[in-house]
Amino acid sequence: MCRMPLIDNGVYVAGRRIEDPRSLDATYALMREHDGMGWIGLYRPSPDEVRSVAREFDLHPLAVEDALLGHQRSKLERYDEILFAVLRPARYVDSEETVEFGELHIFLGPEFVVTIRHAESPDLMQVRKRMEANPTLLAQGPEAVLYAILDQVVDEYEPVIAGLENDIDEIENDLFTVESIGLSERIYNLSREVINFQRAVVPLVKMLDNLQRGSDKYGVDVELQRGLRDVQDHTLLIAERVASFRQILDNALTVHATIVTRRQTDQSIQQNEEVKKISSWAAILFTPTLIASIYGMNFVHMPELEWAFGYPFALGLMLALGIVLYAVFKKRKWL
Repeated sequence: MCRMPLIDNGVYVAGRRIEDPRSLDATYALMREHDGMGWIGLYRPSPDEVRSVAREFDLHPLAVEDALLGHQRSKLERYDEILFAVLRPARYVDSEETVEFGELHIFLGPEFVVTIRHAESPDLMQVRKRMEANPTLLAQGPEAVLYAILDQVVDEYEPVIAGLENDIDEIENDLFTVESIGLSERIYNLSREVINFQRAVVPLVKMLDNLQRGSDKYGVDVELQRGLRDVQDHTLLIAERVASFRQILDNALTVHATIVTRRQTDQSIQQNEEVKKISSWAAILFTPTLIASIYGMNFVHMPELEWAFGYPFALGLMLALGIVLYAVFKKRKWL
């Protein structure tokens, strides 16, 4: 399977696509020729391709190093006029009850947008089509592209929320059932996915806040600012729901541990009761056995052997001791 790092590449003037360059060098030349905005979309590019973009747009070495290494947390950093953003798109795999995280690096300059994607999500082709269908918005420049990408990433969080919520509902339904073997492990694994998702979502709130704080300074359009506020509100709601999921799962784990402990205690009590019953009947049966075994000793000189009432006395003694022991165990509720 051949690698296709350059997914889509366009040069835009006044919000309209004028060229479709087939290489990075062609993109650079067309941007200078038309004084247009370049939007370069890369998918798992090679180090040479990243360095080519870095040289052309004078990207900061630290940001380039992060893009090459990957495995970065969600963040937003500014290097003079260039913004560097790392986003963590997510996709929920219901069959495995796991959240798959991607990594998207975005370089934003006065006349360019470079996206470096390391996973299938988010669908930036959809973002590009939506933006190209709205030249007025696209004409506002790289900030509008960043807004559209953020909006897409946050929108793709919704299916993740729905998947997590559905699995939490199933856990709550199974919590008080007898067939709950392995439920603790399921709760723990789902809690881990929620925590990882929380780490991807929560930094976005501050990132969007910082973008809005710098809007006036960098002359961002008012409507675009409103769009960013809408994305931030959406992100806040998702962050709150994820926090509530974490609390619910923590409580579920505690409740499940309590239920398991109670069941074990009940089983232990039940076993103790059974042991008491068995021990009581063993003691009752042991008494006549003891008396009978004494009389079963075939010694010649045993006074009771010549006693006329010896046999009925022995039987009566066995019965009396059995009744006494039964009464004692019954009073103590062993029987």
